[in-house]
Amino acid sequence: MFPREGKNEMSVAKGLADAADRSLLDEVQAGIPVVERPFEELGSGLGLLGEEVMARLSRLKESGVIRQISAIFDTPSLGYRSALVAARVSEAGFARAVEVINSHPGVSHNYRREHEFNLWYTVAVSPVSLLGLDATIGMLHRLSGAESTRPLPTMKLYKIGVRFRMGDGSGRAGAASPPAFTGTSRKVVAPPVAGDIPLIRSLQEDLDLVEEPFVRMAAGLGISFGDLRDRVERMKASGLMRRFSAVLRHRKAGYAANAMGVWSVPDGGDKACDRAGEIFASFDEVSHCYRRPRYPDWPYDLFTMVHGRSREECGDVLARMAAASGLEPPLALYSTEEFKKVRVRYFEDAERRWEEEHAANAV
Repeated sequence: MFPREGKNEMSVAKGLADAADRSLLDEVQAGIPVVERPFEELGSGLGLLGEEVMARLSRLKESGVIRQISAIFDTPSLGYRSALVAARVSEAGFARAVEVINSHPGVSHNYRREHEFNLWYTVAVSPVSLLGLDATIGMLHRLSGAESTRPLPTMKLYKIGVRFRMGDGSGRAGAASPPAFTGTSRKVVAPPVAGDIPLIRSLQEDLDLVEEPFVRMAAGLGISFGDLRDRVERMKASGLMRRFSAVLRHRKAGYAANAMGVWSVPDGGDKACDRAGEIFASFDEVSHCYRRPRYPDWPYDLFTMVHGRSREECGDVLARMAAASGLEPPLALYSTEEFKKVRVRYFEDAERRWEEEHAANAV
């Protein structure tokens, strides 16, 4: 019923025709330029015509390697509140819990992981939510029948930026580089104004694979392309928008395993967490690194996400991270089933409808 992640499920990406496909995927994950003819510009650096870039991207979408091409916004900068949530759910009630949690439009990720806390999801609520984040998580707890629920909001962001390297990877093990986006990248002090909302709604849609997609988008909004480009650049400069890029389906792209490495920092203090978080964020293989709260039954405060072509590859990365930081090896939580993975849809009516439907259950 649901996609499963096996130990050796996928060693090579399916749907990739040649090295040009892999190079193109590396480029579109890094970012798509907001110019009149973005595919022509992308192709110029790869020795491809714009028409060939569009054809390849279309095929990669049809094969499922590319999930979506759209803007990646910074959720807190839009005024949204979000949290990772760990839930302990009985096997008898598991399917029902998945259905309930997936029904909330702000739930973007939902996985089974190998732990007593066996259901992990992320949820975001808008600045005009009737319930707010805490009450929403409480309602999902009650409606899902979870035995225990632990909200794990971000206390500090050390890194976020999912990119799957599609080249041969030679020489990449142990590579380090500054993270592209951290908590200090966030410069926005107020959510966007009403006039920004139509543009945000358009930018979060899957990009049309036509010669001048942003020109078409601007026309649909009744603005010039120049105005659209300038407003996008302002969003990026402020940190409200991280980039405009492609998101891949990691299993289809050949990354069959993902490990959430959770670490217990001995004194749990700010300096110790910051030191370890900054070391972990420098690893190219790490896509996410956060500090989150502890609980009596959850003694872990640093979270790192590592994707690999196998569990062994993920385990090797986590071992190198432990050696570099001097911390004890983490608890590695592997996902075994994916129930939902979508982009959050910002400034739409689905949240209000969900809240009104479940208002009778609010406490």
